[in-house]
Amino acid sequence: MTLRDERLSGPPELDDLDRRLVELLVEDGRRTFAELGRIVGLSVPAAKRRVDRLCELGVITGFTARVDYARLGWGIEAFTEVRYTGTTDIETITREATSVPEVQAVYTIAGDPDALFRVRVRDIPHFQRVIDSLRRSRRVTGTKTLMVISAWHRGAS
Repeated sequence: MTLRDERLSGPPELDDLDRRLVELLVEDGRRTFAELGRIVGLSVPAAKRRVDRLCELGVITGFTARVDYARLGWGIEAFTEVRYTGTTDIETITREATSVPEVQAVYTIAGDPDALFRVRVRDIPHFQRVIDSLRRSRRVTGTKTLMVISAWHRGAS
């Protein structure tokens, strides 16, 4: 079976070393292959091959930086539940939401509401403008917002 076949056939076969490497990279995506290898007992080339394989399989989809948005002036985060008319398809919901730069993530969900948007803004007046722009869509029938007071993320140091 090729890597391409493995990617298309469902979850790939991962062993404990693969899972540990993923865990270590979630904790710190800037870890070197030398550090990863030392922690799990692999040579540098073997650690690199494992990580490369995890990337090729689509298990690891990228590496990112964790940002303190408050230091950038975007300290307010909220989750907004959005309800749409019954005929609105998922592609339309996603397209409309992603056209608003303050919407950081879109989750279309089963049940009520139809979608959950993670929104990041500078202040409350800015947030009000964002909500007003979302409500301007004739497809939106209602919103409900949950403001984030604090957050914890697995793997965040």
